[in-house]
Amino acid sequence: MTTYLTTPQGRHIAYHQTPGKGPGVVFLGGFRSDMTGAKALHLEAWAQATGHAFLRFDYSGHGQSHGSFVDGSISDWRDDAAAVIDTLTEGPQVLVGSSMGGWIALLLTRDMPERVAALIGIAAAPDFTERMWEAEFSPAQRAELLAEGVFLRPSAYAAEPYPITLRLIEDGRRNLVLQSPLILPVPVRLLQGTVDVDVPPQVALMLLDHAQGPDIRLTMVKGADHRFSSPDCLALLTETIDSLLANRSATAAGN
Repeated sequence: MTTYLTTPQGRHIAYHQTPGKGPGVVFLGGFRSDMTGAKALHLEAWAQATGHAFLRFDYSGHGQSHGSFVDGSISDWRDDAAAVIDTLTEGPQVLVGSSMGGWIALLLTRDMPERVAALIGIAAAPDFTERMWEAEFSPAQRAELLAEGVFLRPSAYAAEPYPITLRLIEDGRRNLVLQSPLILPVPVRLLQGTVDVDVPPQVALMLLDHAQGPDIRLTMVKGADHRFSSPDCLALLTETIDSLLANRSATAAGN
């Protein structure tokens, strides 16, 4: 059953929550995706089988949440995620961020590390708005965006193009994580497919090189694409969570 949370900013966020033991797992979806994707549902099944708490949700303007996608920005969606974690979970959480969700997970880990037990980035896409502007948009597209405030970009995942707004680009610049020190004091696992054309492996290597922390690892999966939803990829995801939780339990027992 879908439930709704009203954030401090007045946005209405749809979510599904599985009760269980901590640390819980929170899934942060990608740009224009929703909480009904293969990775989110696989994690929910894992949580039900293992007795761990799990939370999946839709950012404002996404999926079942209220609002219009065209009105949203990285700051808005980061605030949605922070409100969900602050209000609906207890103690440190394992953040699993897919694509744009990886960027938001990095922002949350940087800004509220006391609520993060570990971070898993699946084809994490930090600073993707700036890469779009610098490397992917043509001069004509940039001119249209500056003049009109929005342009429609074709999508490989949907029949209809989707809107990119000038507000999204400008707000993205206020949330860049690869142009200043990025301290990640929790275990970080980056999972990346080698044939991902939306977030190329070079982005994962750049993030691995740039981030600072005591336990940061990158796993490349040969032949995996951006969806990272094959049975082997999904198994690797839950194996990664199991390993992080086992290490956390062993560390706690040692203390």
